[in-house]
This record gives sequence, C-alpha cells and structure tokens, in this order.
Amino acid sequence: MQTTVEPIRGTNDPVQSLELSLVVPIFNEEESVGPLIERVVAAMAAYPHRWELILVDDGSTDATLVNARKYVGLEGLALRIVELQRNFGQTAAMQAGIDTARGRLIATMDGDLQNDPKDIPSMVSELERRELDLLVGWRKNRKDGLLLRKIPSWCANYLIGRITGVKLHDYGCSLKIYRASIIKQVKLMGEMHRFIPAWVAGVVPSSRIGEMAVTHHAREHGVSKYGISRTFRVILDLLSVMFFMRYKARPGHFFGSLGLGLGALAMLILLYLSFDKFILGNDIGTRPMLMVGVVLLLSSVQMITTGILAEMIARTYYRDDASPNYIVRQIFDDQSQA
Repeated sequence: MQTTVEPIRGTNDPVQSLELSLVVPIFNEEESVGPLIERVVAAMAAYPHRWELILVDDGSTDATLVNARKYVGLEGLALRIVELQRNFGQTAAMQAGIDTARGRLIATMDGDLQNDPKDIPSMVSELERRELDLLVGWRKNRKDGLLLRKIPSWCANYLIGRITGVKLHDYGCSLKIYRASIIKQVKLMGEMHRFIPAWVAGVVPSSRIGEMAVTHHAREHGVSKYGISRTFRVILDLLSVMFFMRYKARPGHFFGSLGLGLGALAMLILLYLSFDKFILGNDIGTRPMLMVGVVLLLSSVQMITTGILAEMIARTYYRDDASPNYIVRQIFDDQSQA
C-alpha cells in the first residue's frame, strides 16, 4: 500500500508532498506507450512514497497520444500527459516534462521500453544513500548494435569525459535521477540532453554526480530515432558544451584570446616584412606572406570585436532568460477527465 510522505518545506499542499516525478518523452511510440505505463505501475507498486508519471508527447503523428490517454484516471496511477504543439526534439520534450514535474526528485527515461523502470526505486535509494544531486544510469550490458550504436557511444563518452571533466561510462542513458531543485536550475536547449551531467556540473561539484549500472533491453517495437549521423551532431554539440562550460559567462575571453593570438602572429609577420623592406631593401609587394599578415591582422580585429559583441549578448541573455524552447498544446490529467 502506498503511503504519503510528510509535505516538504512545511506546506500542507498535497502537490508538494510528491516525492518523485517520472518524466518520459515519447514520439511515435504507439505500440510501446501502453506496455510502458503498465511496466511503470508494476515497478513502482512497492514504492512507499507518492509519485507521478509525466508523459511528454513530442508531436507524435501516430496513435501514441490516443493510446496514452486511455490510462488517464486509472486507479493507483497519477498520470499527466503533456502534449506539445509540434515535434520540438527530445531535449525540449524533456525540458517540458521537468518544468511540469512537481516531485522533490525527478527521474527521466526513454519511452521505447529499453530502459527498465524496475531500476528506479533502487536508483532513488542509491542517490539518497550517497547524497548525490544526480545519479546516471550505466547500460553496462547494452542491447544495441555494435557498429552503429556501441562504438560511436564509447568514443563519445570518452571525449565528453575528457573535455568536461565529468567521468562517466554512459552519458547517453536517459535513465537518470535528479534532485528537482538542481535540475530546474539547468535550462536544456538544442540537443543537449546527452550532456546533462556536464550542465549539472556547472551548478554543483562533479563529486555530487554518480552512476549506477542499470538494466537495458533490446527495442521491442518501432525503429530507433537515431542513426550514425548522430555522431557528427554529438561532436558539434560537444564543442558547444566545451564553450559554454568554460566561457558562457565570459565569451569575450574566448574570442579575445583567439584575436590576440592571431594579432600577435600578424605583427611578427609584418615586423619581419618591414625589416626586410626598409632595412634590407627587398621588394615585398608580391610576396604571399604580406597577404597572410594582413589577413591575420584583420581576423584579429574581427575576433576581438566579436568577443565584445558576445559579451553584450551574454549580458542580455542573463538578464532575460525565461522563454521556453517548447510550446504546450494541452495537458491531460485526472482533472481534465473529470
């Protein structure tokens, strides 16, 4: 039997007594969404605190939403379905679910039945035991193709760990447990859901981020939304993560450093050519080095001015950063069924 925990922060609002919100972005998973909900209910049956399930329909074009709505109002299940106006991508869908979540803790997982919801209660206990702010699932025995999924994932995990300094075996596993107060400080954009541990490391020490081996199943229905092209997007996103982690609040330092480096090289070239022209009396008008020096000097000026503009944009960003990267069409829950 489920019991209710004491309300947090001394409030009597029953919403605030929710211990866990489980967020699942779904897109064209009409065959998986029903079994997913049933497995979540079975896995959480022995969980001793109040919890809710939030499905975020990311603009599905099949019967995913229709099949999910059949479970709204089911006894013993606090289900909320957030229908987005169109397909915004997994990151935006995850952000919508996190914004909607009301639990003290937030769990995220994929909707394709490859993550096992039975791992969630043990992950919650592990997060509390180790006093972490984020616990990441590690698909130790991953049931995916070697060439197209595992090898690119291994390479990406290694690069991400090296660049971000957050050492994890599996960045790509969607099964994660967060403290809501922490993850709600992080704004997810683009396709940055792969780098959530790196973003969280921007607001808490990396020592408060851990991982735990979890179960992984082969896909049962539908087709994967990812292909080998994802590898190239990961590389581009990784460069963006590196920039934001190190220079988000001071982009002028990044562009300024490049500009000063190019400027120093340009000055060396032009000083050498000046010595060659005015001291040694050689003709430099047709030498390619002169063009290289001029181009480097102009590039230096451009980089420095770009840094100044980036600083201005960053200040505007920090002053007004409340706009969401998704649009909700409608939310279905017990109240909407009444």
